[in-house]
Amino acid sequence: MFDQQTYIERRRDLKYKFDSGLLLFLGNNDSPANYLGNTYAFRQDSTFLYYFGLNRPGLAALIDVDSNTTTLFGTEFTLDDKVWMGPQPTLKQIAEKSGIDKYENFDKLFDVLSEFIKTQRKIHFLPQYRSENIFLASNLLGLNTQRVNDYTSSYLIKAVISQRSIKSKEEIGEIDKAVDIAFRMHTAAMKMIKPGLSEKKIAGMIEGIALSLGAGLSFRPIVSINGQILHNHFHGNDILEGSLVVNDSGAETNMHYASDITRTIPANGKFTQKQKEIYEIVLNAETSAISAVKPGVMNKDLHLLAAKTLVEGLSNLGLMHGSVDEAVQQGAHALFFPHGLGHMMGLDVHDLEGLGEDFVGYNDEVSRSDQFGLAYLRLAKSLSAGNVFTIEPGIYFIQVLIDQWKGDNKFPEFINYDRVDDYRDFGGIRIEDDILVTEDGYRILGKPIPKTVDEVEAIVSK
Repeated sequence: MFDQQTYIERRRDLKYKFDSGLLLFLGNNDSPANYLGNTYAFRQDSTFLYYFGLNRPGLAALIDVDSNTTTLFGTEFTLDDKVWMGPQPTLKQIAEKSGIDKYENFDKLFDVLSEFIKTQRKIHFLPQYRSENIFLASNLLGLNTQRVNDYTSSYLIKAVISQRSIKSKEEIGEIDKAVDIAFRMHTAAMKMIKPGLSEKKIAGMIEGIALSLGAGLSFRPIVSINGQILHNHFHGNDILEGSLVVNDSGAETNMHYASDITRTIPANGKFTQKQKEIYEIVLNAETSAISAVKPGVMNKDLHLLAAKTLVEGLSNLGLMHGSVDEAVQQGAHALFFPHGLGHMMGLDVHDLEGLGEDFVGYNDEVSRSDQFGLAYLRLAKSLSAGNVFTIEPGIYFIQVLIDQWKGDNKFPEFINYDRVDDYRDFGGIRIEDDILVTEDGYRILGKPIPKTVDEVEAIVSK
């Protein structure tokens, strides 16, 4: 946990945004993997962690705006629990750690909410993503299970997003730690990769590093010779001669702050000329977008800058032609770059996404596009100092998409399909870093991870 005062101030700042009502926060519980006694590793809800800092299952909390009180609800450990688990803190002790006024047995939560409902004052709660908490919210609030999230509070959602989107100095320090762990993961993978090795061995090794240095992985890693598959969590291939390996992976610190880094690695230790040409286009797009980061810049504009840089590079290789601006405006570049430039990051690797992507990445100044590719941009709005987000352009040769567009003769004024056919078996390249928006620009977080052609080849050759 951070210092107790951190959580007191976060809750105080949240309360100031409300004139009246009750703010309900449900923590997570253990989830069985294959039977009740064998659970997945526990992961507390990120918003619960943000406001209360308590990383233990079976908790809920109420902030009563009118009485200016906070109550923690939980269940005391029994003697049997302590036999199996060792000494455990009491509810009073964990409430005090978070600076919470009151604590009650979890069963009392039903009574408190029942009485509050009778007063017809507003109960604000956030979208629920775990089935057990959907059922719990249904029982607590008397709502149809299928419609629980229809009653979430957009006002609370926006209030939480506005707070959590601006990272404090201590949070930035944690994300730096998470990237430093990712440095160890990625550089070890670069040194280990060689033809004949399985993807699974690389994936297992990087997870071991994440677990040994922090809380583990921040998401299921992508370690694949099929980099053209954007979210490919299959690790069953052997690394082939001449292949490119996309390693998109990140770590979680013990405080549960995330990193998310991607590097693309030549299995043989050296890029072919063809691979090097595409790689340097992607690297140029990434560094150009990073260099343009500052407060007030719209991330949508950074995305379009990266897309134009990619089109310029592809045009130089003969894969595209015509007006760069018109190609991007019409979405022709999405054949090669069909995803958004990046996303917010913090306690969630896609930070706050569980509260609604449109709330996190969009606002009154910018709405989501329905254009293929651009529609997948998770973060479009203006950046502010204290935002942490990823920049991750890529070039991919996705055979099913190439066949579809070529068959439809889509964008012949911009795409040279005969030349594209020469790259059908190329795969994909993505490069990603984690960026902090500062008062006057940006900082790439964590220890620099090799990404130029010379840097990558030098470490892989070892």
